[in-house]
Amino acid sequence: MSKLKGVSEKSLNNNSRIVGLLAQLEKINADSAESDTARYVTSKILHLAQSQEKTRREMTAKGSTGVEILLSTLENTKDLQTTLNILSILVELMSAGGGRRASFLVARGGSQILLQLLLNASKDCPLHEELMVQIHSILAKIGPKDKKFGVKARINGVLNITLNLVKQNLQNHRLVLPCLQLLRVYSANSVNSVFLGKNGVVELMFKIIGPFSKKNSGLMKVALDTLAALLKSKTNARRAVDRGYVQVLLTIYVDWHRHDNRHRNMLIRKGILQSLKSVTNIKLGRKAFIDANGMKILYNTSQECLAVRTLDPLVNTSSLIMRKCFPKNRLPLPTIKSCFHFQLPIIPVAGPVAQLYSLPPEGLFFLSSFYPQHPLDCMRHMDDVVDESDDNDDTDLEAENEIENEDDLDHNFKNDDIETDINKLKPQQEPGRKIEELKMYEHLFPELVDDFQDCDLISKEPKPLVFEGKVRGPIVVPTAGEEATGNSGSLRKGVAAKAKVSPKGAEGDKKPAFVDLAKADAHDNDRTLQQQLGDQNRTISSVHGFNSDIVRALDRITLQNIPSQTAPGCTAGVKKDYSLPLTVVTCPKACPHMAACGNVLFEGRTVQLGKLCCTGVETEDDEDAESTSSVEQASVEVSDGPTLHDSDLYIEIVKNTKSVPEYAEVAYPDYFGHIPPPFKEPILERPYGVQRTKIAQDIERLIHQSDIIDRVVYDLDNPNYTIPEDGDILKFNSKFESGNLRKVIQIRKNEYDLILNSDINSNHYHQWFYFEVSGMRPGVAYRFNIINCEKTNSQFNYGMQPLMYSVQEALNARPWWTRVGTDICYYKNHFSRSSVAAGGQKGKSYYTITFTVNFPHKDDVCYFAYHYPYTYSTLQMHLQKLESAHNPQQIYFRKDVLCETLSGNSCPLVTITAMPESNYYEHICQFRNRPYVFLSARVHPGETNASWVMKGTLEYLMSNNPTAQSLRECYIFKIVPMLNPDGVINGNHRCSLSGEDLNRQWQSPNPDLHPTIYHTKGLLQYLAAVKRIPLVYCDYHGHSRKKNVFMYGCSIKETVWHTSANAASCDIVEDAGHRTLPKILSHIAPAFCMSSCSFVVEKSKESTARVVVWREIGVQRSYTMESTLCGCDQGKYKGLQIGTRELEEMGAKFCVGLLRLKRLTSPLEYNMPSSLLDFENDLIDSSCKVTSPTTYVLDEDEPRFLEEVDYSAESNDELDIELAENADYEPSTQEEVLSDSESSRTYLP
Repeated sequence: MSKLKGVSEKSLNNNSRIVGLLAQLEKINADSAESDTARYVTSKILHLAQSQEKTRREMTAKGSTGVEILLSTLENTKDLQTTLNILSILVELMSAGGGRRASFLVARGGSQILLQLLLNASKDCPLHEELMVQIHSILAKIGPKDKKFGVKARINGVLNITLNLVKQNLQNHRLVLPCLQLLRVYSANSVNSVFLGKNGVVELMFKIIGPFSKKNSGLMKVALDTLAALLKSKTNARRAVDRGYVQVLLTIYVDWHRHDNRHRNMLIRKGILQSLKSVTNIKLGRKAFIDANGMKILYNTSQECLAVRTLDPLVNTSSLIMRKCFPKNRLPLPTIKSCFHFQLPIIPVAGPVAQLYSLPPEGLFFLSSFYPQHPLDCMRHMDDVVDESDDNDDTDLEAENEIENEDDLDHNFKNDDIETDINKLKPQQEPGRKIEELKMYEHLFPELVDDFQDCDLISKEPKPLVFEGKVRGPIVVPTAGEEATGNSGSLRKGVAAKAKVSPKGAEGDKKPAFVDLAKADAHDNDRTLQQQLGDQNRTISSVHGFNSDIVRALDRITLQNIPSQTAPGCTAGVKKDYSLPLTVVTCPKACPHMAACGNVLFEGRTVQLGKLCCTGVETEDDEDAESTSSVEQASVEVSDGPTLHDSDLYIEIVKNTKSVPEYAEVAYPDYFGHIPPPFKEPILERPYGVQRTKIAQDIERLIHQSDIIDRVVYDLDNPNYTIPEDGDILKFNSKFESGNLRKVIQIRKNEYDLILNSDINSNHYHQWFYFEVSGMRPGVAYRFNIINCEKTNSQFNYGMQPLMYSVQEALNARPWWTRVGTDICYYKNHFSRSSVAAGGQKGKSYYTITFTVNFPHKDDVCYFAYHYPYTYSTLQMHLQKLESAHNPQQIYFRKDVLCETLSGNSCPLVTITAMPESNYYEHICQFRNRPYVFLSARVHPGETNASWVMKGTLEYLMSNNPTAQSLRECYIFKIVPMLNPDGVINGNHRCSLSGEDLNRQWQSPNPDLHPTIYHTKGLLQYLAAVKRIPLVYCDYHGHSRKKNVFMYGCSIKETVWHTSANAASCDIVEDAGHRTLPKILSHIAPAFCMSSCSFVVEKSKESTARVVVWREIGVQRSYTMESTLCGCDQGKYKGLQIGTRELEEMGAKFCVGLLRLKRLTSPLEYNMPSSLLDFENDLIDSSCKVTSPTTYVLDEDEPRFLEEVDYSAESNDELDIELAENADYEPSTQEEVLSDSESSRTYLP
């Protein structure tokens, strides 16, 4: 106890002592007392500050006047020792306090007082060295905390004082070190940097840093940091280039690289690289770097550093410099505009499409006078100019404003794009068109007037859905998570697929390989199916009814010159006089299989067979069949693909599909169909350093140009192009519906650069790809680089893989798309985008998707796609199958033609509800008064996942599921399943044939340019006019940079919440029903994520479907539902890439959510137990109360990679520090041994 008391008294005495000393010093200042007293008091304070941290904390504590007293004394005293004491005290105060104490000193005017002291001290003769050291040390620490420090230093005239001190005392390292530190702080101000440069500071720095010497390494480190800061000024950078200092820096770097064997001077080496990085921000610097052989020097040194993980910051910075200096190239194309042209009926008045059509003839003539021999060069200069300005081409990477998928929100929480005008936010129902004009849509709503007097509505037993000529079985939407057991005869529910491949040779080939749909006894059902298939007078009855001899001989399906006919069940709105130009694919070799193959694939129509019949197809031997039998025979729930897909019908529909390139070929995956694979596909774990390796290989192209083949192997721009006959070259093709691949260049033996076609009538939007590859060899790693992508980041950096479809796998009863590829990354490349294509921004570059694939079969035909393809013809086929299969006594189904597109394709409109119970008045009234639900999808062609979700919705609505019947009895569904047929058909990524994003045309759609949007909006306006506003509107989309499935809605209150007008939001009264459906989905749909949903209305989205339908039509529950292209990071599917099974499940779960929404909004209509009602109310207990702001969705929502520094051509100190701190990261064993398919798939039990 006595000891504690003693400590307490000592502490009290110390506190009282420092307070007393400060009070005494303050009195000395007021009385102008003798300097001896001030010297004594300050020395005592210095002693306490040096010995006690508590004293230092007290002097800088909030409310303390200690620092003010010291600064006042410093400003007024003339005594040198007192000045030194106070400066020493200030050094002690900041020594352990970090930035906070420096800011504390700045806030009390310390910067100005110390700068004035420096100016006064410089007038002494001779200069007092200790005084100068102390002043410069303190100013170097507090300068970065003072935003106006550079201006203050320049106004006080101290820049030259510090510079001259360095010049005159180069050998006095104790004095030069703090002076260099302060020069670095000065140089943060660009005006100061230029001023110092004119006074020889650049030349002075090079005197200090060279030649190589390990002496005074600390001084050299500071000098290099100062030089890097100085060279950020373009004036100084030019001065350095003019004096040949780029070569000097490279020489010094090589010297340090060779001599620093133990890597103890990595900071010096990094400082040299930072100086090179600064000087190469200008064009002259980049040229000097290239001329000095800098690319090869940094490439070689960085490759030697790869083995030491702690040297990663050097490798990363070297990579950034080399990428920045890599000469900018144009894409090797005649023009960046699409290689296909479609003449619009009218030209838009404004916008990018108007710009494409508004080039004056005289301008063309003027340019052609410069390039009389090269008209293509003339066109190139108009639309694809490389900008090599001295501006840093890459500094604004993070500010690049990409057009993201529908409703993607901007980076910052304080977003100027958020609508703040309450009057604009309030929904204002506007008819837009006169009621007389809207009557044109009456015929599309016969359900509102039909009395069903001629219909037989008595149906005691619901009839099952039956597809004529096909295997009978109910349409049941799959539940992706419910995996079947190993017993093929025991199924949970849905459709079970059992693939059978005969292990026998020629005898086995005589029997068709098929996939049965098992119901009860798998073995009994096999015999039944064989009899049914044998009775059918066709060679191919479905996607799985293959005749092995015929199908295995196919190379490519080609539509022959047959008069175009409308397929049975096709809408009459499709023009019949349109025929496709046809091509014949012939086989130059004699084919021994021709006699066996016959010509009966299309019931008597001629089909030319390609190279597969010549080379033969690999057949699985007994061992292979046995090894895969566990997978093939596993009963796994899949979608109704085997039932809904009809290859013959697909061919008939394709003949009536009109494309701009007039496609005459059909892709195998679209002909065969797709079923979900029976294994999970995890999100790919990306090994550390893969992107850096790919970039290094790109840089090798410049360094070792003789190793580059640079041979064009596919080119849509050259109609006379012939495919090379070299057997080692891959063959490419994209001339089929939804295909997109413009040009392929062979770079190395097994590496190819691929260029995508832009959207028609546009010069950008390169993301969607779908192409065919053949002529491969197994066991060879092929690298594909898609080099003209535009988005700044992609889910390919976060585990997403491209999709591949193997024809040989399909012939072996595995007709599915699978995720493939290793060493996948997405990064900025050296191909320059024109300012026109980049929205007026100069110096932008394209991005590369790169992936490596090992093909499993020799001479296979494989297809690659950005996401699971879903063509317009596939949609029409599915709709026809649904229409022919439904029970008209149970389901009301109509397929109308909403309108024709620009190229003459029909846009289907589907109506689904339950038939009235009878034609009595009460039942007809109940039928007509059902609320509407309006759904749409695929306004963006590249978002194919939206169509798979829509497929799940349609199949569920047409199923015999009791819940589906209840849903049909609750609502009338109006569905436009594909808003942009032309874009889908022609392989566009975002636009229609008008070259415009149709989801930005909803405010004022043009009936000639945007007919599908104009008439879809007309349908909604008609419903509003007849007082039948839909309860829900939802537009299905896909999202390229986020995971999971989520929704965007519209809320006034939540929009205002994100602005500075928070007080105003408290006064807004709003029904929170917009949150109900998303909340329900978050509980019932495994892929749905409520935390990613947003209900903010932005100015830039005012012309989208979601906002216009909410604001003008008055639909409170107006949504965009976004489905990931990658996978999920939460819930049941966490860590898995998304597939068609999960997407279709999401479409079905959306329907279930609508039924629960109906029960919650109209509970009295249902005889439900009170406990069930309470349960469902608890399910969304928080949905009707906005207790927190909406999650603000960011474009870049992913965590940064350790090597994210590689994503752009810029870096910063913070990122480099982070890399250094994480230098001990080691890849896991899984990362090290990651392979293409084996380690990326987990087979279901």
